[in-house]
Amino acid sequence: MSTASSKTSKKPNVIWIFGDQHRGQALGCSGDPNVHTPNIDNMAASGVHFANAVSGIPLCCPYRGSLLTGRYPHLVVPGHEHRLPPEQPTIAHVLNDAGYHTAYFGKWHLDGHHEREGRAAHHTVPPNRRGGFQHWIGYENNNSQWDCWVHGGEGEEAFHYRLPGYETDELTNLLIAYLDEQSKRKDEGNDRPFFAVLSVQPPHDPYLAPERFRQNHNAAGVQLRPNVPNVPRVQEQARKELAGYYAMIENWDWNIGRILDALQGCGLADDTHVIFFSDHGDMHGSHGQFRKTCPWEEAIRVPMIISGEKSFYGRRTGKSNVLFNHVDVAPTTLGLCGIDKPDWMQGTDLSSQRLPGRPAVSLPDSAYLQLVVPTGHGNSVDRAWRGIVTDDGWKYVCMENTPWLMFNLKEDPYEQVNLAHNTVFAGERKRLNDRLRQWVADTGDRFDLPEL
Repeated sequence: MSTASSKTSKKPNVIWIFGDQHRGQALGCSGDPNVHTPNIDNMAASGVHFANAVSGIPLCCPYRGSLLTGRYPHLVVPGHEHRLPPEQPTIAHVLNDAGYHTAYFGKWHLDGHHEREGRAAHHTVPPNRRGGFQHWIGYENNNSQWDCWVHGGEGEEAFHYRLPGYETDELTNLLIAYLDEQSKRKDEGNDRPFFAVLSVQPPHDPYLAPERFRQNHNAAGVQLRPNVPNVPRVQEQARKELAGYYAMIENWDWNIGRILDALQGCGLADDTHVIFFSDHGDMHGSHGQFRKTCPWEEAIRVPMIISGEKSFYGRRTGKSNVLFNHVDVAPTTLGLCGIDKPDWMQGTDLSSQRLPGRPAVSLPDSAYLQLVVPTGHGNSVDRAWRGIVTDDGWKYVCMENTPWLMFNLKEDPYEQVNLAHNTVFAGERKRLNDRLRQWVADTGDRFDLPEL
């Protein structure tokens, strides 16, 4: 094992760790009384916690396409079970060219496999459709945490096997083994930096967790958010599912602690940025809704923490209120590595929020929100919509040709007073509609907004 005094990489390493359907409110550091997340909370304390991070599209496949490319969903992966175009460059290609070793572990969901074609866990993503990552062990999709299959390699070295335990634990084991390998290479004088991604399915439904985490949660003890309506069937489902959801998050937090310990033990902690986030949230009964694809806070707000890498030495720490959208993750990651984003990335490099030496950029005045292609699934919004969240605390969302939702989040954080059809706020509505129209134009999107 190397030590903290070992030779360090010329460029910093970066790790992405993210789960699926983990809403930003469901953290100890975000004030949720139902969950204990000491390792994530420590990351927030030693790093930058972006309290206004959003998922610009609260749906798995489109989010992931934008995550890897820094481009908006309508240009890359517009809907559920749509394929990431193989010719589309990703952040992995940029970092490969910059001398990084790139690795991906876990859920992919970008190969366009359809449920009607059979179980996605048994679908094999060919090497040319793995986003340019040099080392890839993953799966297309899986909703069975104790029956998770992964594959990778190619030709005679291809493999496909069932993980021996709970998905989050086992995928974390794979990342830790990779970190140990990188440490050994560093000890041998190979200071090639790495970019590693760990993508786990939990806390996505089904809401199941190992017993030692589940035993701390039961339906009766869950404190519901104030915007969960007093409707028995809604509250019953929300409580039942949240008990498992919080147990899954606490298991995830435990595994994140294992990753941080491994970095420290390998002597890589001071060389490695760790970025923690989620693809989108989960409604869990708020406004009577469940799952995702809708623009309310529980679905679009996500965790976003940049930590690690000499945490208290010349690095900004604390809470940031800067709007951070999904298309900003890749450009910001490149910025942390001292690499300018390529022209084809549309997002903003917000690395100066963590590294004072990075060039300052114009901070976004709003974040663009979309549901491009509805899934048609139950518990999902079945209409396309577009919206924005602004830096002065407003949210505005339209379905085609009509306003739908409008909230002043500063006075109404639980979105209980819809102002979209209140003439008293007609001036504000027009301002927001005009800004949304500009987003549609600037991103090359097509959507018929109302004429106000």
